[in-house]
Amino acid sequence: MSLVEGAPAPINPEVQAAAAKALDQLNEHTLKTVHWHFSDDTGSPFWLEKKAELNFDPLTDVKSFDDLKKFPHFEDEWLRGGPINRWVPKGHAGKPVYVFETGGTTGIPKSRMVIEDHWKDYELFSDTLPDEHFPKGSNWLMLGPSGPRRLRLAVEHLAQHRGGICFCIDLDPRWVVKLIKKGWMDHLEEYKKHCIDQAITILTAGHDVKCMFATPKLLESLNEGLEEKGTSLAEVGIKGIFSGGTEFTPQWTRFAVEEMLGGSPDEGGVFMTPTYGNTLMGLACSKPITAADGYKISYYAPQPRAVTEVVQFDDYNAKVGYGETGRVKLYTLTDEFFVPGFMERDEGEREQPFDTYPWDGVSGVRPFHELASATTVGVY
Repeated sequence: MSLVEGAPAPINPEVQAAAAKALDQLNEHTLKTVHWHFSDDTGSPFWLEKKAELNFDPLTDVKSFDDLKKFPHFEDEWLRGGPINRWVPKGHAGKPVYVFETGGTTGIPKSRMVIEDHWKDYELFSDTLPDEHFPKGSNWLMLGPSGPRRLRLAVEHLAQHRGGICFCIDLDPRWVVKLIKKGWMDHLEEYKKHCIDQAITILTAGHDVKCMFATPKLLESLNEGLEEKGTSLAEVGIKGIFSGGTEFTPQWTRFAVEEMLGGSPDEGGVFMTPTYGNTLMGLACSKPITAADGYKISYYAPQPRAVTEVVQFDDYNAKVGYGETGRVKLYTLTDEFFVPGFMERDEGEREQPFDTYPWDGVSGVRPFHELASATTVGVY
């Protein structure tokens, strides 16, 4: 563990009170979620079968969120291969089901079933977007992966939920990884241009697109492509950008705000907010980013539907102190999907609750140091 920027300031009493209330809500939500997934009439075949292997009874022995530590860590390898139906809770039998792939650029992909979670997650996220920068009724551009990915449908739903229409591009992340592994850098560059060309065509075709999602690398490439044509994101009408990806460092954010977007929204006219998410959790929102705070990025999970903890490298059931470094541990607690503690491939620093999100956050997210060399970061 390393201490970052000295001892953190004390949490004020109002935030402490809000945090205590949020914990009560989390405990209640945990109890309800566990009972749903482990009751014979509502649980999924996977968890009902897994219950027989546990050395405790989830229905009687889980009384709080902290009791989820009794479960073994969730292994995402369980998601590789089928049948996918074993993950569908009996309580949702007969409803239309989506399947989304996560990770796995070669071999059998990991798959997660979803019914409405991606809609709910992004409707909650929508409530955090400032309307002056993400105007209701505006059309959107989805500049990210296509195919069997949750993100594309989720962004499309976000646009529709806010009264707009979403334009998408074709982008196959598996092909990108193959190009990198083969060392075909010329092909990689051409494929990136192919994706950016699609985006520029949409933005310059008179569709009144004002909002967009993009990964940091693609956003940078799009900005360069527009500059080559003598225009900019602001000039083609973009007002709000939400972005996500592991390249979201304070350094890149400073570059994006000061160089690419022309300063703060008041100066450059384009607002950008980072997010941290995946197919298991949904997405975590960022605390507002300011130059005064060194463009530090702190993420907060959408409790009680998902929780992130920053835990010790040598004890995954023990949280680090505020400001200290540890590995990110994820919990998903919805009536569609249950993850009682998954060790993410990321590390970061534990952040204090604050008024908007009165629970722990995580900052400085980066690949977990023990896995970093084997992690393909920033495919797109």
